[in-house]
Amino acid sequence: MSVEGLGRRGLALVLSSPSGAGKTSIARGLLAQEPELEMSVSVTTRPMRPGEVDGKDYYFVSQTEFDRLVAANDLLEHATVFGNSYGSPRARVEATLSAGRDVLFDIDWQGTQALSGKIKPDLVTCFILPPSIDALRQRLTTRAADSPEVIAGRMAKAASELSHFPEYDYVVVNENLDESIAQVRAILVAERRRRERVKGLVEFVRGLQGD
Repeated sequence: MSVEGLGRRGLALVLSSPSGAGKTSIARGLLAQEPELEMSVSVTTRPMRPGEVDGKDYYFVSQTEFDRLVAANDLLEHATVFGNSYGSPRARVEATLSAGRDVLFDIDWQGTQALSGKIKPDLVTCFILPPSIDALRQRLTTRAADSPEVIAGRMAKAASELSHFPEYDYVVVNENLDESIAQVRAILVAERRRRERVKGLVEFVRGLQGD
């Protein structure tokens, strides 16, 4: 077998963080630089925010439709966060991984735990930390996407969310966005070369031995 015959199974890269720590910005940077990486578009019952596009940012559905997807086992993971339901559609993810492409998940620790029970061999997890609690509060305030009450709720929940960082394979402190993107990209490149992800490697090595 030649080098051209070596392939690989895709991986599922999870980014988690407290709200406002920057995982969504890091995800966008990764997607812009990595053509073999695509976003897992979640289903959600939360209202659409200004500038969001249905089918691109999220699939926006009713609670009734969300419950139907759960009952049909069509979601790899699902959770309720701040009163809204979120979940990752199963079929697209499994097809993408089988085709040797990677899937990026922007989900919380609950979703990560659920994914671990479904696709653990394919999973690579990274927790994004803010450089300080003051920086986290400032980011939530300046993005102007939520009311003061919602921001207060997110800050109150941050301590609990931060406690889950030991459950992750990697941790990145997001002080500088470009540096954080580079660090997560390095993780992605290294994980793609894990021996167990490379298809045809045994046959390739046997060929080398035969030569």
